[in-house]
Amino acid sequence: MSAGRKLFAGDWRFMAAAAGLERLPKMFGVEIAVAGRSNVGKSSLVNALTGRDGLARTSSTPGRTQELIFFTADERLRLVDMPGYGYAAAPKAKVAAWTELIRAYLRGRANLARVYVLIDARHGLKDTDTPVLDLLDEAAVSYQIVLTKADQPKPAELAAVLDATAAAAKKRTAAYPQILTTSARTGAGIGELRAAVARLLDETR
Repeated sequence: MSAGRKLFAGDWRFMAAAAGLERLPKMFGVEIAVAGRSNVGKSSLVNALTGRDGLARTSSTPGRTQELIFFTADERLRLVDMPGYGYAAAPKAKVAAWTELIRAYLRGRANLARVYVLIDARHGLKDTDTPVLDLLDEAAVSYQIVLTKADQPKPAELAAVLDATAAAAKKRTAAYPQILTTSARTGAGIGELRAAVARLLDETR
């Protein structure tokens, strides 16, 4: 069994939900977080990554994830589903509160090893992604861009988005240069993402 597959073969389960800093679980082990625009497919990717269809709630309503959701299989690794940005069916004051929570989490979580920023392969980077990438650069938090729904665009279109995204990432101070492509529906790229997380875990030991 490959290191990535073995890492995610455990009994992944919900651990905690935090709507404020006071609700964050104590830091332990290594954390990785998944960020992205609302409706980019974060929950679907979390479910594909962990092999648990119902672990993260999926919804056709953008902005349903309103807290930092923590999942774990053992004490080595925690997976954090972050609130979607760019659109949310909620009052502006609540959206502002989520934004501040994310900002504080990124700046103060010493065991956060990497954020995986999900980008829809059909559209590529958008203006709504820029503030989040800026924040990650400012906080010096390592992040890697993962294209989702890569089964939907035509090969030439996917290649163009991949090239443009890679070029943009090279200009970013905290961005990992390699762009991953995935499809939660077909499973394409999920093994590569698992392997990337396993390598990251080895590097932090």
